[in-house]
Amino acid sequence: MKYRSCPPRARGFTLVEILIAIVVFSIGLLGIAGLQVSGMRFTKGAEIRAVAAMQAATMADRMRANRAAVQDGNYNTQGTMPTSSGKDCATVACTPAETATYDLVNWNTSGGASKPVQSNADVLPGGAGVVCLDATPNDGGSAGWACDNTGSIYAIKLRWDERASSGSTDASEKTMVMRVMQ
Repeated sequence: MKYRSCPPRARGFTLVEILIAIVVFSIGLLGIAGLQVSGMRFTKGAEIRAVAAMQAATMADRMRANRAAVQDGNYNTQGTMPTSSGKDCATVACTPAETATYDLVNWNTSGGASKPVQSNADVLPGGAGVVCLDATPNDGGSAGWACDNTGSIYAIKLRWDERASSGSTDASEKTMVMRVMQ
């Protein structure tokens, strides 16, 4: 049996094919890694939006539990949230107005280690919120909530910072508005 030897020009051709295959395979692996990173980023964004929805629902539940304060307008912050309450309504009896102030402060302001982590500032990155009467609830942001204090619908407005999906480290502001109680 005679073995055919490769022509001189064909020597090393298999090595070149293998190198090209390795380059193509490496580019494919980089693409898969990029998709994985994007998927994780979008999952984190969805998690933050879910937390924001829970925060808005929490305030709506607090308002439903304190109808007297809602009817008296004690939850209408006119765009400026209170930063402290006079009483700790979790341990002592409070009037509906005091309970409303307590609810607003605990919902929006970080309390550090002195209270459970439940405020917008604790659970949302750069989180802040406002509750107000607003005939046009879908306008405004943290720089100006644009609460017009008219109408009969309370708007619960939240904002937080979210990393941009383009891969940059710049944060973009996201907002959510929930309408409750007429």
